Amino acid sequence: MFVSLIAYLDSIRARDPAPRSRWEILLYPGLMAVGFHRVAHALFRARLFFLARVINHLSRFLTGIDIHPGAKIGKHLFIDHGFTVIGETAEIHDNVTIYQCVTLGGTNPANGVPGKRHPTLCDNTIIGSGAQILGPITVGVRARVGANAVVTEDVPEGATMVGLKARSTLVPVATWLKDFIPYGTPCKEPCEPCEPADLARVDQLENEVATLKAQVSALLAARESASESEAKSPAPTSGDAQRKARG
Repeated sequence: MFVSLIAYLDSIRARDPAPRSRWEILLYPGLMAVGFHRVAHALFRARLFFLARVINHLSRFLTGIDIHPGAKIGKHLFIDHGFTVIGETAEIHDNVTIYQCVTLGGTNPANGVPGKRHPTLCDNTIIGSGAQILGPITVGVRARVGANAVVTEDVPEGATMVGLKARSTLVPVATWLKDFIPYGTPCKEPCEPCEPADLARVDQLENEVATLKAQVSALLAARESASESEAKSPAPTSGDAQRKARG
């Protein structure tokens, strides 16, 4: 048990650059919440539902994290900062990282019969802060869900989900980064991969916009110059007007 705890603490330290020692990690609310959940889940499986709920409410009071006693959690779950809700039929596999204010929520079963109604997070997934993952869907191995994304459909392995409703950035599996990336979602510009033809088209459009800006600036400068010339020229006298009329 002690060896397992050390391995758990080291797995969190590998994903979080903040702690200076394992002792700091022992004070993390996410670690406490998972520990309370292990007890609550054992009581839940023993059909001691009331006692399981008591442990669940105590954990929520102390940590701000609400994990239903029925949820199934694998090894080395890291809940960073807290304020997370995990539903009854949620399943979390190994080495999953969840940032603050995440909801693994359920959907109302269409047939009215309770069943699997919460998400499944596969190994090594990363869930960004504020994400909402709803329904009996599966988030694939090494997938990432960006901050504040709303996910209601299955996520392919290695995909990065962004937006509201979340859409995949279609990162190929071959480009997976094997090392853990803190804070979940690598974002370079452009966020989504582009073909060379697409990049060339973007460059062409940027050049056209620059040309149009230059032409507009030239027209405005010519207009201002003409206005200044008219303002400087002397106004015609009544004699000039009469001579123009005779001519």
